[in-house]
Parts: sequence; C-alpha cells; structure tokens
Amino acid sequence: MKLFFPNKVLQPFIKRYMIIESEYGMNNTILPDTSIVMAFRYKGQVSYSEAGVENSFPFSVISGIRNSARIIHYSQQAATLLIVFEEGGAAAFFKMPLHELSGLSIALDDLAPHQYIEEKLAEAKTHQERIAIVEQFLLSQLQIETNDALIANAIQQIYSSKGDIKIKNMLQTLPISRDPFEKRFRRITGTSPKHFSTIVRLRHLIDHYSPAKSLTDMAYAAGYFDQSHFIKDFRQFTGQTPHEFFKSPLYW
Repeated sequence: MKLFFPNKVLQPFIKRYMIIESEYGMNNTILPDTSIVMAFRYKGQVSYSEAGVENSFPFSVISGIRNSARIIHYSQQAATLLIVFEEGGAAAFFKMPLHELSGLSIALDDLAPHQYIEEKLAEAKTHQERIAIVEQFLLSQLQIETNDALIANAIQQIYSSKGDIKIKNMLQTLPISRDPFEKRFRRITGTSPKHFSTIVRLRHLIDHYSPAKSLTDMAYAAGYFDQSHFIKDFRQFTGQTPHEFFKSPLYW
C-alpha cells in the first residue's frame, strides 16, 4: 500500500490517496470508518463478501459509511486507487444527500460520469500520473469550495471526546436544534451523529488497545458501562468478539 496526499485545492476535502497493489492476490478486512471512500480499479479484479455472497466491484465505485466489517478480495495483479475523503468532504463533490450511500457501494457512473478515466489510469506509467488524472476529475466535480463550519465543529467535538459524547450536550454549544442538526449531519457526513460517534469510539479503543489493560477497563474508559452493550457493538463493528479480534491479525 502506498500513500499520497492531495494538492492544495483539494486538501480541505480529501485526507489521502491510497494505491493498493496485489501481486499474488490477497484479502483485506476493512473496519467501518468515518470517511466515505471512492475507488478506481485500473488492473485485475476486486470483490467483496457480504452475507456469504461474492460481489464484484465495478471499475469505479463510491462506498458509504458502514455498520460492520467487510472482507475485500484482490485478484492476482490487481491494482486500485482509493480516494479517502475528509469527514464531510465528499459533500463538496456530490449533490445527493450522502446518507443515501449508507452501507452501500455503488458505481460512480451513477453519480458522476467520467469518460476515459479507466483507459487513462491503465495507460499511466507512474502513480503520480494516476493521481493527476483522478485530481483533474475531482476538480471538475468540485461544487462547494468550503466545508460546513457547523458540522465541522460537531465532528471536532466528537473526535476530541473520543466518541464519548452525548448529542444533547453537543447541541448546547451549537446554534441549531436537534432535528435539523441531525438531518444536516447525515446529509453531509453520510451517517448519523450517534453512529459517527460509535465508529470514533470503537476505532479509538482498537487503536489504543494494550494487552496490559483489561478489556473491561478499556470499555469503561471508552464510556461503556454495560459489558453486554460493549460486546454487542464490538461484534457488529468487527464481526468478532473483543477476545477473538485482538488475537487475530491486525486490521487497517
């Protein structure tokens, strides 16, 4: 996996580009995240397993925020360029409310036609050339040149609290009532404030796991006071119990 970063104009909206190449074929288990992701497959085949069914990804795809982990299969000699959006960043490129993508991966053609990109990416000689091709497409789709400051404030509060924050407490600091706030948050980020917070909380817990600490103590530190609730959330998030997960290979 190789990481690259966007140009200055796109920096407010995009976290990073990731190029994943598979010489011999491989599987990746991807945990839910707060970022919407767009992908261009320019070589080989890429698919995912869901409910025991194998589904092939189209050449270009955009994936919404999910509730559970997903296994991605890369064929031999597969290569994909991923665009990982900042939280709320994808809203600058697409008119549709992004919560409509929740749990889905749909062909990018359904949202934004992109003629000849497939051929250009396949013909490009370097990763920098491929990124330049994708950035040219992104700039052609850019509709909003600034992020929503109110939603950006809410996102910052969720991250600062490590996901352990009550929506009613957050609203006391924002000039908006609950119903319009939640609708605006879903439309821009692709999910609800509660689900967004749950992802941040469990991601933080996993990222800061230590065998020296008990899972019970870590759950309490993350704001869980009910072990059954913690285990239920964790199993839905990863597909495994906490004990199974932390004995398994690392996820990214």
